[in-house]
Amino acid sequence: MASCAYGIDLGTNNIKIYAKGNKGIFTAKNMIAIERKDILFAYGDPAFEMYEKAPEFIQISYPLNNGVIADINNMQTLVKCFISDLSDGNIKPADYYIAVPHDVTEVEKKAFHDLIKNANIKAKNIMVVKKAIADGLGMDIDVKNSQGVLVVDIGFHTTEISILSLGGIVLSKMIKIGGQKFDDAIRNAVRTEFNLLIGQKTAEKVKISLKTLEEENSNAVVYGRDIVTGLPVEREIPTTLVTNALLEHMNTIIEQVKVILEKTPPELGADIFRRGIYLTGGSSQLSHLDELMAKGTGLKVNLADDPIGSVACGLSRVINEPKFQSVAYTYDAQNGGK
Repeated sequence: MASCAYGIDLGTNNIKIYAKGNKGIFTAKNMIAIERKDILFAYGDPAFEMYEKAPEFIQISYPLNNGVIADINNMQTLVKCFISDLSDGNIKPADYYIAVPHDVTEVEKKAFHDLIKNANIKAKNIMVVKKAIADGLGMDIDVKNSQGVLVVDIGFHTTEISILSLGGIVLSKMIKIGGQKFDDAIRNAVRTEFNLLIGQKTAEKVKISLKTLEEENSNAVVYGRDIVTGLPVEREIPTTLVTNALLEHMNTIIEQVKVILEKTPPELGADIFRRGIYLTGGSSQLSHLDELMAKGTGLKVNLADDPIGSVACGLSRVINEPKFQSVAYTYDAQNGGK
């Protein structure tokens, strides 16, 4: 194993990178700002700060969409920038471990491998780890034993529901519901109820602060544009409106979890009944989601200690603990990564 190694989780909203020898996980917005079509203007958190504020000649975008790479050139630029930042501008030859969703096409899986290969970051070996397996390791689950584990990872664009056993994935399903759908639901509810247009970042802040607002018995204060007058205004939004707006998408996720459970072999189902559901991903922190899932499935719900960084934490264990090395493989090692 190389003395230098990185574990990369390419989330749609946030990129998470573990560098061997570091204690923490590097996290930044997976966003890029391009000026006049070909000049790098900003990346990461600074690019996110400009989002919904930039003039027309600066294009700000997420290179990932629905869990897969939509713009490989910009994603390569971002990976190189972040690795350069982590290595203080001195990129050294290294092994790279990249988390890849299970329920995507072979072409999409290959794109993750090729991204690292062609990003000009001196990759010696490129190893693939299935994202759900990394999630399990990041939540301190021994994924190599024969006990069935149900992991639900709710990201920005997608939710991945997986049954793990013996270091592999027995069942998996990806649905196109995540944090952005929740944000859009909040925006639509505010528009319908108050004739008020708010931005995606404002909706995200309301979503994130919902639990705190409910505990304080406070309304959410938002700023936006009044549809009738066209003028900027401030409004107080009741938390009940926000919660009700989110219910449809939360219930859809719970229904899909139940669909996977119905297809689970009985012996693994018995393991899951004893151990419960493991809930992770940035959007898993949504207020009331764990309660609704527990009520809807009749199972205990275990929340990840670090839901945003659980995949990257799992990759760190693959890099540092020899007993988990077998869950990583080269793309060509298994007939194209199948």
